[in-house]
Amino acid sequence: MRRHHLHNRSLKQGAGALRGSVAKLSIAVLVLLICTLSFLFSTTLTGNKGFTGPAEINVEQLWESADSGGWRPSSAPRSHWPPPPKESNGYLRVRCNGGLNQQRSAICNAVLAARIMNATLVLPELDANSFWHDDSGFHGIYDVEHFIHSLRYDVRIVESIPEIRKNGKTKKIKAVQMRPGRDAGVDWYTTEALATMKQHGAIYLTPFSHRLAEEIDNPEYQRLRCRVNYHALRFKPHIMKLSELIVEKLRTEGHFMAIHLRFEMDMLAFAGCVDIFNPKERAILQKYRKENFAEKELDPEVRRLMGKCPLTPEEVGLILRAMGFDNSTRIFLAAGELFGGERFMKPFRALFPRLENHSSVDSSEELSTKSQGLLGSAVDYMVCLLADIFMPTYDGPSNFANNLLGHRLYYGFRTTIRPDRKALAPVFIARAKGKKAGFEESVRRAMLNTNFGGPHERVRPESFYTNSWPECFCQTEAKNPAHKCPPDNVLQVLHNQLESQMTSDLESQRGNRTSSMER
Repeated sequence: MRRHHLHNRSLKQGAGALRGSVAKLSIAVLVLLICTLSFLFSTTLTGNKGFTGPAEINVEQLWESADSGGWRPSSAPRSHWPPPPKESNGYLRVRCNGGLNQQRSAICNAVLAARIMNATLVLPELDANSFWHDDSGFHGIYDVEHFIHSLRYDVRIVESIPEIRKNGKTKKIKAVQMRPGRDAGVDWYTTEALATMKQHGAIYLTPFSHRLAEEIDNPEYQRLRCRVNYHALRFKPHIMKLSELIVEKLRTEGHFMAIHLRFEMDMLAFAGCVDIFNPKERAILQKYRKENFAEKELDPEVRRLMGKCPLTPEEVGLILRAMGFDNSTRIFLAAGELFGGERFMKPFRALFPRLENHSSVDSSEELSTKSQGLLGSAVDYMVCLLADIFMPTYDGPSNFANNLLGHRLYYGFRTTIRPDRKALAPVFIARAKGKKAGFEESVRRAMLNTNFGGPHERVRPESFYTNSWPECFCQTEAKNPAHKCPPDNVLQVLHNQLESQMTSDLESQRGNRTSSMER
């Protein structure tokens, strides 16, 4: 009886294990089937509603900007946009956490939140501890005077909360700390946040990353975000000059491409893509993931089939070679410390030997000592923005890549190469299994379905900061009135409104002084 019982139990355990294996295999087969069907259908669909993609890849054309389709960038107001009132409802302080580009998005949101609440914005604080361990702050990275002046038609900005005199005494206004929910709606700012601000005179929102909804049904609010991001936020003059010098050196021999090679430990651990590494490297990634991210069971093979894994350096090289780029192509790499080191870079360098980074192009002491801080990130950002072609290898949760995609779109539809990792996954898996026939043709078919930097519809989960079309673009000959470009004198109109309000305020002050004297 006991032997019979043990036999039954082992059969059940074996059956359970078999069911688990079958289930796991079924998921993988299903995902592979979906990916394959998606890839096959991609040869007949453009994937960009309202715009057609190219019929073939022409490398020479890629070195030029993408077709604008008659659109041009424009973030100026197109409806009545009064200047900020003389009297605000209080002061807004924010602490922007994360890396340079996460902070950049937060600054845009802070300006918009101040406009929504009719608040005076205190120059945003950049968190020195959470990511870069860099205490440069806003003054060390951005041109503060330009920032404040550029937004004078939108919000009032001060560098610190001023002291007030009450009953003959000088008093500091203490900002009440609040924590908005992730992607908080406009209604939270106009109710809870505003009520607290009016009661105490100032509020302090911390942390302030992703604390205002991206999708807001008000085009003027969205255009304000673009004015902040693409006009007001300018790096300090010495950063701009350093970036321009690097670009000039890279252009001495013609065109150059910038690649954001996202193959660092944090992103690989986050993505759960550990199967291509040796046991020691896997243990490091798994330990990092356990310490820094929520516990979640991830199957690397399934993740890769879903397009969730960053491309390896070799895969990047193979894509570019299949598209028609040769080994004379000059490439600027914006990357942190690559996990796995030279073992992963060697195949890429064999395909494209002319690789550079900001340290190899410019060996100045300033960059060499701060290459991994905000300065190095700012220089990489500008070089990637000005490059003839930009290619992100992983634009999932990468703020650097996503912000650059949006900035290059606004900067004149500058060419971007965005590999469709999901469509390419079965192609690379087949190659790894020895099926190399037709590889390059399959890569080209997948890439033809992508957008090379032209205007295209924003579809979730694409971020507004990645694609601000159509709100921040216009057409001179628009069929839709909402897409019509504002008049050429729009800035003069805004200036006149501001001047008129200032004159009215001065006259009001004179009237108040006269009345008090007559009493």
